[in-house]
Amino acid sequence: MDVNLAFRFGEFEIHPRRQELRRRGRVVHIEPQVFDLLLYLVSNRERTVSKDELIETIWQGRIISESALSSCISAARRALGDSGEQQQLIRTVSKRGFRFVGPVDRGTSPKPEPADDDKSAAPMPAAAGQYEFAPDPALATLALPDKPSIAVLAFQNISGDPEQEYFADGLAEGIITGLSRQRWFFVIARNSAFTYKGKPIDIRQIARELGVRYLLEGSVRKAAGKVRVTGQLIDAANGVHLWADRYDREMADVFAIQDDITNRVIDSVGSQIVAAEAARIRRKPPQSIDAWDFVIQALPHMWRASADEQRRAQDLLRQAIAIDPDYAHAHALLGWTHVSLFNLVAGQPLNEFVDQALEVGMRAVSLDGDEPWAHLVLGLGHSRRRRPERAVTHLSNAISLNPSFALAYAGLGYALACGSEPERGLSPWSRRCD
Repeated sequence: MDVNLAFRFGEFEIHPRRQELRRRGRVVHIEPQVFDLLLYLVSNRERTVSKDELIETIWQGRIISESALSSCISAARRALGDSGEQQQLIRTVSKRGFRFVGPVDRGTSPKPEPADDDKSAAPMPAAAGQYEFAPDPALATLALPDKPSIAVLAFQNISGDPEQEYFADGLAEGIITGLSRQRWFFVIARNSAFTYKGKPIDIRQIARELGVRYLLEGSVRKAAGKVRVTGQLIDAANGVHLWADRYDREMADVFAIQDDITNRVIDSVGSQIVAAEAARIRRKPPQSIDAWDFVIQALPHMWRASADEQRRAQDLLRQAIAIDPDYAHAHALLGWTHVSLFNLVAGQPLNEFVDQALEVGMRAVSLDGDEPWAHLVLGLGHSRRRRPERAVTHLSNAISLNPSFALAYAGLGYALACGSEPERGLSPWSRRCD
């Protein structure tokens, strides 16, 4: 397949070389595995692709459930607006698999624009499913995106057993997928980041080639029924190590261990990047501060249980919105501060905070229906209004958009309790928030 040629269908374009799905010229943000699956279906549109072939290609033969494949297919359909019953683009062929049925044209991919010049790839091997990419020498130095950017490199298998390679790769892939769900991060696709697997690592060179500020690297050692995972986060712009940790676990359930370590790394890395970005922004002269900067500055205040701190966060978020009125995430976080003030302020009618949260939350959802914080705010607002059905709908949407969103799980438990279903609120959600 010629990776310099884009696939075009309807309002969409798939650019293999740049690992991008675009709609009307704008990037559609999807997870790496969803992109790989969509590209594979489009590339093989002349035939039906079986479930086994997709699993072998996209997950390299790892054992996954049917529901995981179905979720990936559903995510691809949602990205294309093809989630109805008609299946005009991705069609399910009963008992056989899936086929891309939309009309497709091929054309030359446009040259990267400065703001989006984020990924590059070498030509893909002819063998089906061998999605191995290498940075393009012509694009050796890429401009940084306008939000925190990170590449998760393949974790080193130092067990001395090549058969354990799958565990190290699966761990890194899980972290990539988890970070990709955090919409304030720009995460390099697995195929580009894994290009450096097994090669000597020059942190600054890799960061320049991939166009990222942060790199996460790690190692895995399995022996005698135990596993040790180490990870470190590096600010590649100046070579500073921001975070490092080690995780030791018994090898009772390999997949449970993967999930546990993945979630802990995502939580740690996410908070460290937010702190690093806040420190970096404080060093900027005022004239360079933009909407994203104000949001980052607001976060530390937003997490403090003080009415004054919440109001300081509100001031910063409103400045972000003044710069970019269509900034859905800023609106959503502003709604969260109103929810927080509900619990912090005495002597003011609580309904005022609920009204403000619902108003701002609706604005955020109207700007971006896939903003999980907006659904969280609306869900909690409707819970306060004793509208459990609406609350459960929004909070379930928040969890669907970000399966690691602990606040949404807690909110859903509260909403179910408000709706006289406390048992449902206790069962799965409490375990998800551990």
